[in-house]
Amino acid sequence: MTETNENNVANITPSEQREQLRMLEALLFAASEPLDLATLSSRLPQDADVEALLGELQAAYANRGVNLVRVADKWRLRTAEDLSFLLRRDAVDQRQLSRAALETLAIVAYHQPVTRADIEEIRGVSISKGVLDVLMEAGWVRMRGRRRTPGRPVTYGTTEAFLDHFGLESLGDLPGLEELKGAGLLDSRLPPNFQVPTPSGEALSEDEDPLDPEDEFAAGETDR
Repeated sequence: MTETNENNVANITPSEQREQLRMLEALLFAASEPLDLATLSSRLPQDADVEALLGELQAAYANRGVNLVRVADKWRLRTAEDLSFLLRRDAVDQRQLSRAALETLAIVAYHQPVTRADIEEIRGVSISKGVLDVLMEAGWVRMRGRRRTPGRPVTYGTTEAFLDHFGLESLGDLPGLEELKGAGLLDSRLPPNFQVPTPSGEALSEDEDPLDPEDEFAAGETDR
């Protein structure tokens, strides 16, 4: 923030700040998807300290039926986790995943970027193309790029919608080794050197190239 903007923020009256808070609340309430800081800033007065307003609004909603949460550096209003049971009666779950799809999703989440061959090696069995298609149609897995190896296989990773659905702010919030053990998802008799992999971020890794134009077209067709 420049010195001029800092002075403008410092000169905001309490009534102006309350109005900016109301504007921010209205934007978040009406949004159909999470909003990033740049989008929020572009729609609020130039002298608005959006980060401070978000912090204030988040604190105000902390103990209410709706919470302000951050998902992949974007913000949205969402039903409080302890009240989600109220909505389950009317919710229709259209994403009943098979065991193969769940295992594949977990591998993509923790090992990304991964190729189909990587997934099959980790699972120990081959996977049908339909498994990845289901995860991509659900909006939880995307084509990231192409591996810089012979054949240039497509690499896969998770999406922002995956983080949003599972209530994660970032991939770093995925359950760790002890959390997975505590939930009974891992055998307690693991090898002493066993470690839960750390997924990479959104940016392409050193051994990935961007998708080809035809890849991007195919991904767009899958999303429809």
